[in-house]
Parts: sequence; C-alpha cells; structure tokens
Amino acid sequence: MPRPKKWRRVASIPKTKVFGPFDDDKEQKDIVIMNVEEFESIRLMDLKGLDQSECAKKMAVARTTFQRIYKDAKRKMADVVVNGKVLKIEGGNYALNQCCIKCENCGFIWNKRYEEGNNQYKCPKCGYEDKHDCMENEFMEICRDCKRHRHRGK
Repeated sequence: MPRPKKWRRVASIPKTKVFGPFDDDKEQKDIVIMNVEEFESIRLMDLKGLDQSECAKKMAVARTTFQRIYKDAKRKMADVVVNGKVLKIEGGNYALNQCCIKCENCGFIWNKRYEEGNNQYKCPKCGYEDKHDCMENEFMEICRDCKRHRHRGK
C-alpha cells in the first residue's frame, strides 16, 4: 500500500481559476487541470523568484518533491500556451497557511497566517488576548499539529 500524500502548504487559493483562449466559437474540450500546489510552485519560483530549496521549505515538502511538482506545472503551462488549451486550477492535497480564528470573548472571526503566531492571538475587535484555536467546520479537517484548516481536492 502506498504512503499517503503529505499536505502541501499554499499561501492562498487563486481568485481566477480558469484561463484560456478567447475563442468563443471553439468548443472547450481541451482542458488541462492544474492542482493548487502546482499553481503555488509557479507562484513561488517564477513570480517570487525563490530558489527550489526556499520554495520546498515554504510548501513543507522535500526539495525533490517540489522539483517534481514544479516540473509538472511547467509542462501543463507549456501545453496550454503552445496548444491553445484551457487551464483550470482545482483540487490537490494542500493546507492553507491561514487559520480562521474566533474570539472566545466577543465572537469576532478573522483570518491569521499560520506563520504569525503560536495560537496566542489578540482579537482585532475587542483586544482579548488568550489562546484561540482554529474554528471547527464540518466541511474541513483541522491539522492536529498547527490547528490550521486543510482541504482535500477532488
């Protein structure tokens, strides 16, 4: 039995999830699916200009794993651009680098980047300082180590 895939950290989910030619007459049969962690690898390497070791650290994977993710992403990008296909970003095994925090005092809800603390947060609304955990949601799993939301792609 193969080992389960590790969660890959991503900073955010892309706002625009479909890219492609503006040819409305053409049927969109040729769709290339890029998962969220492949999108993140392109963002870190090509947009942020980080090297593979830094990218791997940010995504919490081995450098060789990052290299494979990046290679797959570049291959898909080339296929889309060269062959005029549609790129759709969805799915994958990723964890957002932010938690949805709920103040125990006033009930205010806000997002906090995982790197910005160790569960000691100050509520932006009432100033209450105490240990706050991620909000539980029946549609999301909570990471047992850092308490951030994790999403499984389809």
